Amino acid sequence: MEKTGPRGIGVKGESVRVVFCGTPEFAVPTLLALHERGVDVVQVVTQPDRPRGRGQKSAPPPVKITAERLGLSVLQPHRIRDPEVVRYLASLPAHALVLVAYGQILPGRLLSAFPFGALNVHPSLLPRYRGAAPIQRAILHGDSETGVSIMLMDEGLDTGPVLAVERVPIGTEDTFGTLHDTLARVGADLLCRTLDAWVQGRCHPVAQDDAHAVLAPPIQKHELHVTWEESAASVWCRIRALDPWPGAFGFYGSKRIKFFQARLSSYTAQGRPGEILGLCRDGLLVCAGDGATVALGRLQLEGRKPVSADAFLRGYDLPVGSMFS
Repeated sequence: MEKTGPRGIGVKGESVRVVFCGTPEFAVPTLLALHERGVDVVQVVTQPDRPRGRGQKSAPPPVKITAERLGLSVLQPHRIRDPEVVRYLASLPAHALVLVAYGQILPGRLLSAFPFGALNVHPSLLPRYRGAAPIQRAILHGDSETGVSIMLMDEGLDTGPVLAVERVPIGTEDTFGTLHDTLARVGADLLCRTLDAWVQGRCHPVAQDDAHAVLAPPIQKHELHVTWEESAASVWCRIRALDPWPGAFGFYGSKRIKFFQARLSSYTAQGRPGEILGLCRDGLLVCAGDGATVALGRLQLEGRKPVSADAFLRGYDLPVGSMFS
């Protein structure tokens, strides 16, 4: 029996069938939403199991765990571009392909294999932030809003025409972690609504304006190091953009310390960039290059777990007037 219901997504009297490509936690809400709304996910494609954690034991990606719980077929090719994999996927009786943070580049033959093409959930307001790190870059650049774009994929880097957009404000308390989760939820709902409208002929692709394109390349290792000579606002954005993973850090002597839960403070000082000013209500107060200050709510000494600023100071001495570098 076809899965139907008031929220079902169908075309010509039958449930829409899709191939779903996704790997990390960000993709899970979309897979769940498709399943809940009656879409027939004929094949889930995800990355191979990888070593994870301190023990480096092989672990399945979040999408595989979810797909198996839903009773869906899972394929984990090492290279989705392999001819045999492409032939198999292209032969499936699907109306469309849906991709959410899969992690490999799809070949053109696969993008064009299905009647309604390949739809991608991209967490930015395209053409702003094309690339691998759109959420981090939006916070890092101090943007006040971001969003989700549903794009028809082509062979370029996030260059395909856009079917739908939903804007999302970036709050002062938002970190990469909180914004990631919000955009994953928004993207799941927007994808389902857009897929329904697309197969019914109720939405139309809009070409991106390449003149306004902004790239969002992967975060590099050197970007994790906090430069206290920057303004307090820049330091604040950097720490939030890397919280909780991979974590912005500084050095205290030879010790590497990661910083989390950063807040801009109203306190100004005549201190040196990186000078520790003591505890305040929001955490450990540190002077930035413009004389403004940042409060660090949580800190993590290498090899330890993150703890609140006051708990950190109970176990590790950071005297007033000493320096982060």
